[in-house]
Amino acid sequence: MKLLRRLLFWLVAVPLLLVILLQAYFLLQICWWINFNPSSTSFMRQQLSVLQEKNPDAQLQHKWVPYDRISSHLKRAVIASEDDTFVDHEGVDWEAMQKAYEKNQKKGKVVSGGSTITQQLAKNLFLSGQRSYLRKGQELIITYMLEACMSKRRILEIYLNSVEWGVGVFGAEAAAQHYYRISAANLGAAQSARLAVMLPKPRYFDKNQGSGYLQRRTELILKRMNYAEVP
Repeated sequence: MKLLRRLLFWLVAVPLLLVILLQAYFLLQICWWINFNPSSTSFMRQQLSVLQEKNPDAQLQHKWVPYDRISSHLKRAVIASEDDTFVDHEGVDWEAMQKAYEKNQKKGKVVSGGSTITQQLAKNLFLSGQRSYLRKGQELIITYMLEACMSKRRILEIYLNSVEWGVGVFGAEAAAQHYYRISAANLGAAQSARLAVMLPKPRYFDKNQGSGYLQRRTELILKRMNYAEVP
């Protein structure tokens, strides 16, 4: 009996304690980032490691800029393209998640996540790019932590400053400089719509900027931007 209790302790109590400690670590980080800007994210560090495997001197293009120095056009475009209910939901769009689940079931593998901006930020800040239902579960926990601790404005500010926009290109300022040689504050409506459309496949569109899909989708987002609500 004593041996059984000891076995249960190691099989159940210890893993559970480790999970709780991990969640506490995530929460403390999020609380710190309410007032302090993250210098990098898990995803940025992963991509830098990939680039440095080919070129040891490789560096990321990234420069943090405050929320007010990011074009309102870009904010509207990203919300219109990535998460049009951003200001209303509590972190998760369950209808989009259901559609993604059904799509994954048909394909027999995880090909779509139905993620909101907050979910994408949760993944980028802490998790790997590998897709699995276990990782999705952790993503949901972090998503609710972000929504509970941060304003929508702060979530969008961190997202726009850390999201990938090309090969080694992270954040709105670096993207504006990389593609248009201007600051993020000066991005126009068409430029912003094009950048927003690039987000699901930034490295692909960085190398295929003449894509017909990119142009067609940009025109659609331009029309939707006027209806996007920004925090």
